[in-house]
Amino acid sequence: MEARYYSLDTYLKNTFGEKVYRLSLNAGMTCPNRDGKLDTRGCIFCSAGGSGDFAATPSLSITEQIEEAKLRIQEKTKCTKYIAYFQAYTNTYAPVPYLRKVFFEAIGHPDIVALSIATRCDCFSDEILDLLVECNQIKPVWVELGLQTIHPQTLQFIRSGFTVSQFDTAVLALNQRKLDVIVHLILGLPGETKEMMLASLSHVAHMPISGIKLQLLHVLKHTDLASYYEANPFVLFSLEEYCEFIVDCIERLPKHIVLHRLTGDGPRNLLIAPLWSTDKKRVLNTIHKRLKERDTWQGRLFSPSGSK
Repeated sequence: MEARYYSLDTYLKNTFGEKVYRLSLNAGMTCPNRDGKLDTRGCIFCSAGGSGDFAATPSLSITEQIEEAKLRIQEKTKCTKYIAYFQAYTNTYAPVPYLRKVFFEAIGHPDIVALSIATRCDCFSDEILDLLVECNQIKPVWVELGLQTIHPQTLQFIRSGFTVSQFDTAVLALNQRKLDVIVHLILGLPGETKEMMLASLSHVAHMPISGIKLQLLHVLKHTDLASYYEANPFVLFSLEEYCEFIVDCIERLPKHIVLHRLTGDGPRNLLIAPLWSTDKKRVLNTIHKRLKERDTWQGRLFSPSGSK
């Protein structure tokens, strides 16, 4: 059966020959938006876990975190290959010797087939880039950059602390070193129209990236966004609206870009809204139903290999 977009699952099976799971890790780093370099409050939507709410505790070594996460996954699947996902906070924001230690500990694990590093576009140096290239020569390295939006007023509102120009520069520097870049966009940020969101998508789709994560905006407890939402309630996507809009986004993506995420998970104990997002299976099923209903897809189907 042909798919209507190049999914991460398809990419992983094509690349590694079987299903591969990500293991969320926490290397105990911080962020320039939290340690005072740029701010102390973090991005407006970011929880205390630094977007790593599903990651393990940093008190464990990287190897211990990998083994603990493997046990949880093996309760549900017979998976034998994993991606080491440095998720919490900014994972190039540390001295190079420390980054070398944790990255090499992860890629040295026999069950790890790739390294995925979530970070900011303003947290690179030549030494860090050289380290990533060195790691990439051992096992594939993905660099995940949280852009969220290209619109300056929204970037200022969410307190990103960086500019689109800085993001563009980082993508080009990573691409020149043959490092795969995965970009995160948040859909539904306050004040943004669908046209604005599609403009952000178009911007990154025309850059040398290999993957994209489309993240539904979650309002989480204990964040500044939650306080803003309580004082200034703004309209959030309904399930039907979001699924229809995701199809609009997919239609505009070049066929080679891997879709790593279509919605996102908010921790149930922290999620304020939208509550429908907790039923991920229903969300994905609705998206796929909408895809099938679009007659315009007939000229853009993908084979399982990701080619037309």
